[in-house]
Amino acid sequence: MENIVNITYNQTGASSNVDALGMREMQRMVYEQRHRQYLLVKAPPACGKSRAMMFVALDKLQNQGIKKVIVAVPEKTIGRSFDNTNLKDYGFFANWNVAPYFNLCSGSETEKKKRFFEFIDPGCKNKILVCTHSTLRNAAKELKDEQLNDCLFGIDEYHHSSADVDNGLGELIRRLIAKTNAHILAMTGSYFRGDKIPVMRPEDEALFQPAVNYNYYQQLNGYKYLKSLGIGYHFFQGKYITAMPEILDTTKKTLIHIPSVQGRDTYAPKYDQVDDIIRMIGEVVEEDYEHFIKIVRTPDGRLLKVGDLVEDNPQQRRALQAYLHRMKSADALDILIALGTAKEGFDWQWCETCITIGIRASLTEVVQIIGRCTRDCEGKTKAQFTNLIPCPDAGQEDVGIAVNNMLKAITASLLMEQVMAPKWNFKTKKDDEDIADGSNRTLSVKGLTKATPRAQSIIDNDMTELKAEILASDILKQAMSNSIIAEEITQVMIPKIIRERYPALTEEEVEQVRQRVVLSSTIQGSEVQVGDNGKRFISVAGQFVEISKLSINLIDSINPFQRAYEMLSKSITPEVLRTIQFAIEEQRTDMTKEEAILLCKKYLPKYREEHNGAVPSLNDSEPLNRRIAQAIAYISNMIRKGEIKKD
Repeated sequence: MENIVNITYNQTGASSNVDALGMREMQRMVYEQRHRQYLLVKAPPACGKSRAMMFVALDKLQNQGIKKVIVAVPEKTIGRSFDNTNLKDYGFFANWNVAPYFNLCSGSETEKKKRFFEFIDPGCKNKILVCTHSTLRNAAKELKDEQLNDCLFGIDEYHHSSADVDNGLGELIRRLIAKTNAHILAMTGSYFRGDKIPVMRPEDEALFQPAVNYNYYQQLNGYKYLKSLGIGYHFFQGKYITAMPEILDTTKKTLIHIPSVQGRDTYAPKYDQVDDIIRMIGEVVEEDYEHFIKIVRTPDGRLLKVGDLVEDNPQQRRALQAYLHRMKSADALDILIALGTAKEGFDWQWCETCITIGIRASLTEVVQIIGRCTRDCEGKTKAQFTNLIPCPDAGQEDVGIAVNNMLKAITASLLMEQVMAPKWNFKTKKDDEDIADGSNRTLSVKGLTKATPRAQSIIDNDMTELKAEILASDILKQAMSNSIIAEEITQVMIPKIIRERYPALTEEEVEQVRQRVVLSSTIQGSEVQVGDNGKRFISVAGQFVEISKLSINLIDSINPFQRAYEMLSKSITPEVLRTIQFAIEEQRTDMTKEEAILLCKKYLPKYREEHNGAVPSLNDSEPLNRRIAQAIAYISNMIRKGEIKKD
């Protein structure tokens, strides 16, 4: 198994310790912004977003003129995060109390709407209601705008909203902004979507800026017990069950997600897959029919408690879910097998390992799954996420699809490294102290241009989402090609995505954002080493570079995803790597003007110098040389058409 991410944390306790009001670090950051009408919180699972919403909501009810609080969650099981909570005993001025009648995370939709209308009536004395996104959308359609005034809408898992006109939650948010005086508190652990549609339109998102950003590194570095996190992948050919013994450590508390029913990696009906996994673990010797837990004896004689959430029988699922909700100790469960559940909002603090089989639908889903094993609890020092994915085979008819799917998994690992490792900050000029301790580490880089306030806002607030969009494009696939040049990625492809995402930016601002994206993508995960002479070095693309010599020109000449290629090449055979590169090259036919000019200006002279003035042909055995030949033909054609002048 190869880990593309291995991060060690300092166990500072900062994210777990509470202040005099009973607030953790992230909750305090949110509470300091409680007077804002529109507030967006980006924070990872298990950092206390639900309680942060309680603190803000109670203050708005008592001190800010808000009459009603409506909390909306994506699915009813997550509603339990907003159950009655004692806050006064920990120093806060009020408790969070929800009348059972107005906790609408159960029952029929008709009954839910009826109670929602009762709650919104000015004569109702109850102040807090909890419901699903669906109930909120359906009820709001039948309410007048003025009935939604003087309310706080707390939207949990806000990435379910989008700027698309057909997204009901997004439309409701836009309505609240445009036609009511309602307050909105939006919270999410993954502010990016799998469909590339923005969560909010730019003009609406501007109202929520600056967002409260609390990143994964702040959260995990501030834990008391969890010390390290590994994220990686393991390849299989044929049936995934044959590879499971290599990655499943039955001594670890493990959550296994099998592929979707229609997934390419499904080799049998879902119940048969579960049976195969349990047989691999050991022999079922007893079944707890009250809670539907199987007792499995491993080959070395240990007895494990295994839960099956793949089961469709309503009675069994409800019994197991109730059991999982009531778990109070690590001994309650050892392995849980799931399909579409146990992701968003699922809390099993003792989970040490997540094994996800097959390609996930989106990066958001991957983030949510990883969050299941990154809870902090006594006795757990390491968390591990492993994606078990099929390895492309040259004999496959759909080898191109297999390659794309494999790269999606590697993309998720790269993004998680960007999210979960301590970040670097970059300065435009030399400073007496290049590096500061903690997460506020700073490097000065020659050639880095000063950012405008608009560009700096993107750098401070949107970098994770921007990187997610970049990685979700074809960039990683191109980066794995042996015909790509680094400058095409850093100077052509990345700025193109920035322009499309932020059309209002000037070219100077695009360049300012581009520089930071390339720098952080290349250096993220690197650490500083001090040489014998006292000089400081940082690892860049496998080589140590003296910090004083860092420059934009140097970074631009390095493929920012080169390490992913290196990790991949270690994990598979040379034959499979050639299959992957050939499949990528087969799909890569378009030539852009920017790439053609770059190849002809920078790489053609090198080729001619090495080949006595000759130029490469379209039949050259080397992919890069063939690409240069294509660029020559492209430029020649543009000159003939008069689109550019011969230089």
